[in-house]
Amino acid sequence: MWAPLAAISFSPQQVDISASHAMGRGAAFLVFLGFLLSFAFIRTSTRLIRMEVSWWPGNVETSSGLHIHHLFWGILLIIITGFVSFVGDLGSPWWQLTAVLFGIRVGLTLDEYALFLHLDDVYWSEQGRSSIDAVVIGLLVAGLVVLGARPFDVPGGDLWVSVLYSAVVLTFALVTLAKKRLFLGVLAIFIPVVGIWCTCRIGKPQSFWARRFYTDDTERGRRKLQRAEERFPPDRWTKRLGVRLQDAIGGVPTAAPGSPPDAPSA
Repeated sequence: MWAPLAAISFSPQQVDISASHAMGRGAAFLVFLGFLLSFAFIRTSTRLIRMEVSWWPGNVETSSGLHIHHLFWGILLIIITGFVSFVGDLGSPWWQLTAVLFGIRVGLTLDEYALFLHLDDVYWSEQGRSSIDAVVIGLLVAGLVVLGARPFDVPGGDLWVSVLYSAVVLTFALVTLAKKRLFLGVLAIFIPVVGIWCTCRIGKPQSFWARRFYTDDTERGRRKLQRAEERFPPDRWTKRLGVRLQDAIGGVPTAAPGSPPDAPSA
């Protein structure tokens, strides 16, 4: 478990993200660490602001009252780390610092994913929960890379075998996503058997797959839709657990329109 930490002093030219190359996993670990810590800090900060904690500094605002979202700082770090990564070979400790900063910018940016998706300040609304989904998916992918997982990996395979294998894996993953199994669809890119399993299973009734194939036009489609509704009822325990986890991580969303206004977003 200490291999990623022990490897972070090597040169960046040795970076190769693979299960057998400690250096690549070490670089991925630094990105993952920066991502996780920045998200934990900024989400804690926004929740303290929402609670109107008196000793917390609060939002970043200009003298004219312009609220600067942390997405802004994330975009700046995207520009800086991207430029620095291409200007030349970086020696230690600069490439490690760049990796950490890149992870920080991912955390700051994805925490407001819903904002730039909807082009509106939906941070504390029900729509804002998509930011939590984006962060969890990002951490899942980064964590799998740190552990040594490699998507579309065909050891010893030639080009055409790799292309065919990747196409098959991607097809299963896309079908899984079309069935609205978001996290399993991402996981299927790294673990193909997950995609195969989900492809053989029923999709969620609100999914693109259900709208396309579980229709009233045929008896089979009606049976499929009925099975989907029975398999994924609105009050199923996994749905309730997911909502509780989202509330624990990101906070409870604001009330529906017409209710008393909540604290300002951050």
